[in-house]
Amino acid sequence: MFKLYHIKWGIFLSLVFTVIGFLPRLGLPGFNQLDLIESYLFFSFINVFTCWFIHHYFILHSFKYIGNITKSIVSNIIAICIISFLDYFLTRFNAMPSLSNDRSRDVLFDLTAAAFISVFIYIIIHNIQINVTLQKSKLENELLKQAQLRAQLLSLQQQVSPHFLFNSLSTLRTIAPDNETKTYVIQLANVYRYLLNFNEHHLASVKDELAFMKSYLYILQERFEKALQVSINVPDNFLNYSIPPLSLQLLVENAVKHNILSPEQPLIINIYTDEMPSITVSNSYQPKPSLEESTGMGLQNIKDRYQLLIGKQVEVIQANNLFIVTLPLLLP
Repeated sequence: MFKLYHIKWGIFLSLVFTVIGFLPRLGLPGFNQLDLIESYLFFSFINVFTCWFIHHYFILHSFKYIGNITKSIVSNIIAICIISFLDYFLTRFNAMPSLSNDRSRDVLFDLTAAAFISVFIYIIIHNIQINVTLQKSKLENELLKQAQLRAQLLSLQQQVSPHFLFNSLSTLRTIAPDNETKTYVIQLANVYRYLLNFNEHHLASVKDELAFMKSYLYILQERFEKALQVSINVPDNFLNYSIPPLSLQLLVENAVKHNILSPEQPLIINIYTDEMPSITVSNSYQPKPSLEESTGMGLQNIKDRYQLLIGKQVEVIQANNLFIVTLPLLLP
């Protein structure tokens, strides 16, 4: 928490303003007592440091009924009042000599000084927070690029000369002797076409993901037949939402990779949406005795991409012999 308040900067500026306020009082009569000097330095430092915390609190927090401009005004008013009150307390009740014999003039001077200090500190903190936000944004963009590059590399590792293979599939489709083979080749070509294109984007529409999933599932079900049972229930009003590409495929792949599949014990996978809005992939939990070696491009990759893209968490639940992963949907 205290790291967000940039304590070192606060201490530095508090010391600077304390020294600036102290210098004009050096020649005042009665300001040569050590206890008065110590008292002034202590209260002045606390004064400015309190102002630093007040502005930080208002800048770091959002308020339901207060906009940014109103919030800055309120923050400055509170800081000015506190600084002025502490200055008044220091002069009035601590026998501190004033800069002039005119009390009203001293009060006006204190208010002016308090306003200057408050506004100056607010501007400094505001600029610091802008810089922190920019640095965080740059870091997140860089991490996202790295995650995307890792995903691209892993995708390439899973493809054997993908363009050559895709062209070979197109040729195979034309020479296939029967319709079942042609259909299988077409679905396999659709899968590779999507894999070749997804690296260009951070997000994909639910509609495109489901179209890809249908081709991918066709290939899986040709392989596992009745051992794999998949149902998809996604209404049309969710099709224009977005998710990171290949998220659904990775979840289905993990389910197939790590669970037992047999006609006697079929793996049941359900893909559906709710009104959060989100899309959920649940599968019956029937883990294999020994897990296959993972490529690393799985659930953690999806979590990382969600965290970098929208700062949201992927919900993972294992209960009642089910493994459930819920992915937030992004607005189109």
